Amino acid sequence: MLSIFLFGIASGFPWVMIGSVLSAWLKDAGLTRSAIGYFTAVFAVYSVNFLWSPMLDRIKVPLLCRRLGQRRGWILGMQLLIALCCLLLSQIDPNANLTLAGLAALMIALCSATQDIAIDAYRIDSIDPQHNEQQSSAAAMSTSGWWTGYALLGAIPFFIADLPGWQWPDVYLLLGAIMLLLTLAIGVAKEPHSIREQAYQEAQSRYLAAVSAKGHQALLVLMAMGLAVVLCFTGVFGPSWFSYQNGVFSLLVILLLVYAISATSRMLKTPHPVAMQHSGHAQRAMAWVLVSMGEPLRDFFNRNGVRLALALILFVMLFKMGEAILGRMSIVFYKEVGFSNSDIAAYSKLLTWAVTIVASVTGSLINLRIGIIKGLFVGGIAMAASNLLFALMASVGPDKTLLFITIVVDGFTAAWGTVAFMAFISVLCNRAFTASQYALLASIGTFGRTTLGAYSGLIVDNLGGNWQLFFLLTALMVVPSLVLLYLIRHRVRDLAGQRA
Repeated sequence: MLSIFLFGIASGFPWVMIGSVLSAWLKDAGLTRSAIGYFTAVFAVYSVNFLWSPMLDRIKVPLLCRRLGQRRGWILGMQLLIALCCLLLSQIDPNANLTLAGLAALMIALCSATQDIAIDAYRIDSIDPQHNEQQSSAAAMSTSGWWTGYALLGAIPFFIADLPGWQWPDVYLLLGAIMLLLTLAIGVAKEPHSIREQAYQEAQSRYLAAVSAKGHQALLVLMAMGLAVVLCFTGVFGPSWFSYQNGVFSLLVILLLVYAISATSRMLKTPHPVAMQHSGHAQRAMAWVLVSMGEPLRDFFNRNGVRLALALILFVMLFKMGEAILGRMSIVFYKEVGFSNSDIAAYSKLLTWAVTIVASVTGSLINLRIGIIKGLFVGGIAMAASNLLFALMASVGPDKTLLFITIVVDGFTAAWGTVAFMAFISVLCNRAFTASQYALLASIGTFGRTTLGAYSGLIVDNLGGNWQLFFLLTALMVVPSLVLLYLIRHRVRDLAGQRA
């Protein structure tokens, strides 16, 4: 748990480097708001890190993974690269070379998003499958660590920047040094036991036989998977008319993935081992890619069955929908009700950090008692009920006492729900494909929230600005996911374990 907490700090800290600190530096350098705003685009890589997550299950970082193991090797490698990028940023004048500064920030985001994959996989693999209920504690430690790195360590640069003789390039040298200190957590951590090598070797043999016998079908599957990857990148970084919020985009990606999974399953049903004798380098490479990219997804559907797998994916998309839609409009609501920017900063930001840490630990302790599935029910109902306090605030007006109570309750229930949700998708993962499956499930949850969350303003407008009715609707949005969870609870309990 200590290792998971320390890795959580390392996970949250890079957001400071490419977020608040970078924005403050660019502002002091005299850049326009538009130019500063463009730098926030680097955060988009966190939305698509599932695309390269299979590589963290298969590829070993030279030297590091051999000495430290698959998970710790990747974590240390990314942390060293992040520290190196901080050193690069400290040598750049953004007014003279804005493009290079942007590339350095993008590199930090890529390394940080990759580090997150490895940290999540380490967290899940470190818990014995016989004690899956402890995934709640691990999720709480990870969440608490993330907020400590993001909020607590994130305050240090701003205090330092106001000291005499300190400039923003010096601050980035300090950030890099802190990142190097965080690498000491690798010495505390213990590489978890894994069945990954055996699982991939067995899958490689089966896929190679299928590819050798049905190369044309394998090629079509690769083309479908490649096109899905291109569409995902286009949906995040491409033009607004074809973004991830577009229904056509979502439909195309889903159809391509359905075809890839079904075609792969058909190939594997009728393998021809004799054909392996004549397999060449191209076929072996094709099988390697198919195993890396397709087997984690196929395993999820094959292990759970298509109906349960689709039900689980739908639950992941729906569970935090109401919270996401509320979150998109919360600042707008605070300002329309009449709260000042200072009120929003003091209550909505700083208070949320403290509440999140306390609630994460408390929620995990309760989930240990009642189990992850019951924790999801209780956390979901609590999240929905807390939304009603916003409806009350819409009627009362800018009352700071009510704002304090609302943010404390909302932050507590949201953190509890987050811990239960993280633990839930953690127990769904096959330990042979942890990085791939967790990153995909987490991205599906994020995708569902960001896609429908984008329409939150439209919902308020269509309600004629009736905030009370809006918050009532967000409270009811958790109901479909809880009904779905109730219907599949026995299957999930068999999958996750009785104690979970």
